[in-house]
Amino acid sequence: MSGGERDNGTLVLYPSPGMGHLVSMVQLGKLIVSQGFSVIIIIVKAHYNTGSTDSFIARVTSANPSISFHTLQPPASLPHNPSPHHEAHAFDLLRHSNPNFRAFLLSSPPRALIYDFFCIHAVDVAKELAIPCYCFFTCGANVLALFLHIPVLHNLIPKSYGEMGRTPLNVPGLPSFPADHMILPMLDREDEAYKGFLYTGLHLPDFDGIMVNTVEELEPRALEAITAGRCTLEGLPTPPIYCIGPLITEGRENIGQVDCIAWLDTQPKGSVVFLCFGSLGLLSGEQLKEIAVGLEKSEQRFLWVVRSPPGDNPAKLMVTPPEPDLDVLMPEGFLERTKDRGLVVKSWAPQVEVLRHESVGGFVTHCGWNSTLEAVCAGVPMIGWPLYAEQKLNIVFLEKEMKLAVSMKGYDKGLVPAEEVETRVKWLMESDGGKELRKRTLAAKEAAIAALEEGGSSRAALARLVSEWTRPR
Repeated sequence: MSGGERDNGTLVLYPSPGMGHLVSMVQLGKLIVSQGFSVIIIIVKAHYNTGSTDSFIARVTSANPSISFHTLQPPASLPHNPSPHHEAHAFDLLRHSNPNFRAFLLSSPPRALIYDFFCIHAVDVAKELAIPCYCFFTCGANVLALFLHIPVLHNLIPKSYGEMGRTPLNVPGLPSFPADHMILPMLDREDEAYKGFLYTGLHLPDFDGIMVNTVEELEPRALEAITAGRCTLEGLPTPPIYCIGPLITEGRENIGQVDCIAWLDTQPKGSVVFLCFGSLGLLSGEQLKEIAVGLEKSEQRFLWVVRSPPGDNPAKLMVTPPEPDLDVLMPEGFLERTKDRGLVVKSWAPQVEVLRHESVGGFVTHCGWNSTLEAVCAGVPMIGWPLYAEQKLNIVFLEKEMKLAVSMKGYDKGLVPAEEVETRVKWLMESDGGKELRKRTLAAKEAAIAALEEGGSSRAALARLVSEWTRPR
């Protein structure tokens, strides 16, 4: 997809704060650069924990001369927001950053703007300056169908989803799902985050197009409902949809020096279960002990990324947790008893490289969309254990619609017992059902690869976008 020496101008990409959204936007930036454009990625410093991004930005900058970063200054002054959800604070932060963003665009207008959906309030800036504006939707098409349908549900349902328990909700193109599986910050109708998502659903149709980090062949039913206009509020248009995925990080060079990769090199092919719950996924101390007991009893090989449990102080929910003390968090003697078949690492592992390693045969994941795509592209079957954001929706779609995962039973009950961890992990690694899931995942991997090749659906969608961006204005 090389753009050669072409200079098609500059595009500005505007992600919301947070590692997951930034990683996706950087991958999009690399794809756009390959088409002969330069890219500027806007950075807004958040006042809440988003995971550390500085070293990642430094690596991207040094490796990609056509991608630069611009931090909006000065930091926006924010009103008090009582919501406990970081999504509410993201909507607030990005809305109040509009004056700085507008000033930056006036200094050097780009050919087009590409926003994360959290930047929805900046659509007005693009319209005012007559700059074409696209949304890069970092979740899948199933979740996009829901987003477009949020205003419809709002008008139909007068109470909070959190009060509705297991009452099924219906969205065109999706399997029904329990009301309490709605995007976590939307469970309370009065919360500022709910209002932000409702505004997003109403104004996604204002974009000139929506780019989705997915593959047409993986989510056909949701995409058909979206493009047929069955998801939006009556009277609202549906913008053109461009499925350009899977966009995942390529991984890092010289990764062999990382201890966990060296350890995987010594394990049999397809024998290791990898457990990792995302950059913001925190489990209680009690839950960590249950996982440890379950893993030990399963007798399976495992690589487990452990983070410190969340603190009891609500004021520190937005603060990066300290390094975990494994001697305190793990059951007594666990690390010693499992040292020949298991490895516990603190806080971080190179997930893409781990999933691609031939020793890895299963993935216990929080069902974040980046992680889901990384597993699909590696052909690794998943056990879903959703924790926050839209992840409870993702496991419903992955299990019922896409059939690329099974859920960890009890994920929505507060505490998953050790017996369930043991049972599910053994099922994935040893049963005929686990083998069938692996086959389906490998088929999805092939579809994802084909979409990016010459004649593939994602390659064609990108070509349509490049044509739009290079059209004389």
